[in-house]
Amino acid sequence: MNSKRDLKDALYAQVARLAKAVASPKRLELIELLCQSPKTVETLATEADISVKLASAHLKELRASRLVETERQGKHVIYRVASAEVPHIWVLMRTLAEDRLFELQDALRQLSLSHGEWRDEDRAELLRKAQAGEVVMIDVRPGSEYQHAHLPFARSMPLEDLRAHLDLLPRDKPIVAYCRGPFCLMAADAVALLRSRGFTATHLRDGVAEWGIQPPEPAPAR
Repeated sequence: MNSKRDLKDALYAQVARLAKAVASPKRLELIELLCQSPKTVETLATEADISVKLASAHLKELRASRLVETERQGKHVIYRVASAEVPHIWVLMRTLAEDRLFELQDALRQLSLSHGEWRDEDRAELLRKAQAGEVVMIDVRPGSEYQHAHLPFARSMPLEDLRAHLDLLPRDKPIVAYCRGPFCLMAADAVALLRSRGFTATHLRDGVAEWGIQPPEPAPAR
């Protein structure tokens, strides 16, 4: 028996564990959701539109591959990504798929046609405009996700509350809405609402995972 060959096979097998763990559309969606903020299995099941039992089974696979970890908070078990590299892997996989797969490119074109063009602008320039008050950037994800991490200079305006808070937005400046990334439709829905009410609004394609935004480090205990 070739011991070197056995060792190489064992090394590849360990890496393949990660590939196997993410070889599921729903597990990828759960990873994307956890890139936004830690969540309970009940919240994940609701947002991924699956049963709690199925969400638990998928999370078990992700946890076994050390892609997610858990923390108990009272009666609840909170799931979170296991490291800052997990969002990076998700974005890299999605970007590679978008670059190589014509079917995904076509699906994204259809999404763009039905929900409006994405804003295409240099990030540094967009941040400069937001900081200077030339545009207003709004985060239309749930408030808990905004609190965990958000783009610089963005305001939290969850989609479900946006209609009731339109009077808080200026009508003389462009509004830039973003959500969880290019597969998320919340920002597109927000832009449609804003435009119907007379605002100048555009949809930012990327979210915190694409920008590599990390939550702030907790303050040291005194």
